Formats: sequence, C-alpha cells, structure tokens
Amino acid sequence: MIFSSITFLFFFLPIVLLIYYIAPKKFKNIVLLIASFVFYFCGEPVYVFLMAFSIISTYIFGLLIDKYKEHSKFFLTLSILVSVGILVYFKYTNFIIENINLWLKNKIDFIYVVLPIGISFYTFQMISYSIDVYRGQAKVQKNILKLAMYISLFPQLIAGPIVRYTTIENQLENRTHTIEKFSHGIRRFIIGLGKKVLIANVVGELASKFLTSTDVSVLFYWLYGISITLQIYFDFSGYSDMAIGLGKMFGFEFLENFNYPYIATSVTDFWRRWHISLSSWFRDYIYIPLRSETE
Repeated sequence: MIFSSITFLFFFLPIVLLIYYIAPKKFKNIVLLIASFVFYFCGEPVYVFLMAFSIISTYIFGLLIDKYKEHSKFFLTLSILVSVGILVYFKYTNFIIENINLWLKNKIDFIYVVLPIGISFYTFQMISYSIDVYRGQAKVQKNILKLAMYISLFPQLIAGPIVRYTTIENQLENRTHTIEKFSHGIRRFIIGLGKKVLIANVVGELASKFLTSTDVSVLFYWLYGISITLQIYFDFSGYSDMAIGLGKMFGFEFLENFNYPYIATSVTDFWRRWHISLSSWFRDYIYIPLRSETE
C-alpha cells in the first residue's frame, strides 16, 4: 500500500483517523500499532513476521544492554549483527553471489529473495535505538508495544524519514493533538501528494519515454537527465512531506528531511540538504565513531 493509492486515501487513512480520535488516550498507541501492522501486512503479508521478529530482538537486546552494563558492548554488537545480517541477506545476497562468481569463476545459483518494503528504514531505526541506549542518550523502552510502535509507525515506515528514538521518545507517551496541528498535517500531506502524483509520476513517465526513444541528440540527453533528476527529488521529498504531514495528524513531530538540495552551492552542502535523516544517521552512527577510533 502506498500513500498515493486510492485504498490508502479513501479507505485506510480515514478509518484509522476515525478510530484513533475516538479511542481514549491510553488506547491511541495500540490503535496506531495495529494500524501500522495492517498497513505493512497489506504490502508484505509474509514479511510482517520478519519485522515482528526484528522488533522483539531489538527489545530484548535493549534490555540486556541496559541491565548488564559490563557486557553492554557485547550485546550491542550482537544487536547490530542481527539487524545488519537480516538487511544484508535480503538486500545484497545475490549481489554477493554475483561477485563471488565473477572473482572465483564459480557458478553459484542465485537465490530468489524478495526485498521487504521499508527494511532499510526500520533497520536503521533499530540500530540507532540500540546505540543510543548503549551511549546512555536514551532510556531503554521497557514497554515492547511502545517500541514496536516506534519502529513500525506507518507514516515513515516505507520511505522515511529515518526517525530516531530520541526524537519521539517523549511523544510516544505525551503528544498534543490540536486542530491547528492537524490542519498543518493535512496541508503538508497534500503538498507531498502533489509532488508525488503531479510532478514525480509525470516526469517519470517522460523519462520512461526517453528510454524507448532512438534519439541520440544532446537535447535528448539533457531532457532525460533533467527528468530523472526531478523524478528522484520530487518522489523522495513528496513521500517525506506526506510522512511528516501524517505524523502531525497523529500528534507527532518528525524532523525535516529535504531542504531545497538543488540550490546547494557545493557537494557538501548538497548532502546536508538531501535526505537529511539518512546523511545525519551515517554521520552520527558510522562516520564520527569511526573517526574517533582512528584518532
């Protein structure tokens, strides 16, 4: 299920919003958790169990990291290995087999693997949670339902932004619901929907026409390059806008994910503006720790 589909816009979202706002405060998280699993089940019926396993393992490792301080690094390593191992298997197994065959001239058969939707995003969120608990930057979540809701929250599940646990830790229990915030959420969602449907999909169709063309002129390649560039940006930023808008409708405040990257003045500036949640995640959880180890 995608945000721009008829099923989501006219059935799933209205029903979830209605039940969510009717439900008492203590049941709102349960409503969101069930809705998130239903949302994922509609797209990946089998892999919903994989996500559930990942959530349970992250929950257990978080408790172990917090309880056994003297062995916390060991449990953190195991947690990361489990999360990354699952991601690598589903995303890179055939890539690894292809390279092994190329280097060693073997003929290992490819494995039929279907990539679960959103696995990269919820894997990064689980890893950041475990690391933040290890660093003492976040309190361990002892309520598995709240942790499950954080990881599986459907507005940002399939296309980001990557929401860190520390960003919405307090919002899991205490968040405000106002008409003003809800209206801002609707407006933001509509802007993102317009980016996706009216721009990204249209220029995507244009780009696909170029692929079937026999034209080899300079103008053709310029138009093709511009079409692809616009499609990628408006697709990603459109989904991020819709996710941020949906978050506001349910009382959450997600951080911005794109900041006009095509007006960047340098490559460094571009990466500060493009998919901010992803680039900052790599900076804080990979680049800075690795640099600290080498200094």
